[in-house]
Amino acid sequence: MLLKGEQLAAHLERALKPVYLVYGDEPLLVIEAADAIRAAARRNGFDEREVLTATGGFNWNDLYHAAGSMSLFGGRKVIDLRIPTGKPGRDGSAALQEYCARPSPDSLLLVTLPGVDWRDEKSAWMSALAAAGVVVKLIPPLVADLPAWIAGRLRRQKQSAAAEGLRFIAERVEGNLLAAHQEILKLAVLYPRGALSLEQIREAVLNVARYDLDGLREAMLAGDVARLTRTIDGLQQEGEAPLLVLWAMTEDVRVLAQINAGLAGRQSLDLLLKEARVWGVRQPLVRRAVQRIDGTRATAALAHAARIDRMIKGLASGDVWDEFRQLGLHIAVG
Repeated sequence: MLLKGEQLAAHLERALKPVYLVYGDEPLLVIEAADAIRAAARRNGFDEREVLTATGGFNWNDLYHAAGSMSLFGGRKVIDLRIPTGKPGRDGSAALQEYCARPSPDSLLLVTLPGVDWRDEKSAWMSALAAAGVVVKLIPPLVADLPAWIAGRLRRQKQSAAAEGLRFIAERVEGNLLAAHQEILKLAVLYPRGALSLEQIREAVLNVARYDLDGLREAMLAGDVARLTRTIDGLQQEGEAPLLVLWAMTEDVRVLAQINAGLAGRQSLDLLLKEARVWGVRQPLVRRAVQRIDGTRATAALAHAARIDRMIKGLASGDVWDEFRQLGLHIAVG
């Protein structure tokens, strides 16, 4: 049986199937669907749970042992099988097909994995899981549908927001559902039930207690030198990992280099922004930065980032945090 994510809740109100497969590209949706299945299993007397993680070297005989082992009190069990790579391999494929041919009457097998391609969706092992139970493919909302998704989440916590407030949250999280989920929970903590104003939303979403990497990237792209240096100082004082700081800064430098190369080839800026996955609040920042930073300057900044990487790894000498300031200024000032 194949189900859409929105059909799962109604299904779980009925008799449970012996096997469930949950997968998708968005971790939040996979986690929530798996939580819902585990909760339904507990309501139906599956009081025990055994977690198996099929990473490299996993012994697929453990699946049979988990299904065959009974507790001292004879309870029923959820076998929580996680496949982080999305590919069980030849042995795993055979084991899953064999299990689905004769599922344990005292166990509920829950398989979770990330998004897979169409070849895996047509594989024998996925077909066996669908035949023995339920397969749930979770599709995240499109960017255009994200405000409506956020509105639905707010309704769950008895809150609401006007269209402008919903768009503000959607643009801030840039399609990251886990980040959106965190912001929505923050609104429940900060404000009572009812309608939220745009001012309340802006204050909650933007007012973070610590310096963060997103703020660093925004300041660098916007050319806000004061905020840039203040944020780098704050990150240093808070002990942020230099590798994370370098990653955050290099991501935007690489985007600027990529877009400049495309512009040199007479490609459309709108198309280049789309290809670089730049949307939401970042798009006007990147547009302005491209006017300030040409291809030569962006390439030089990438070379600077590579030198910082060698410093972090101990292959070159220098003050890493001072180099972060220089790199940031290289982009912010233009």
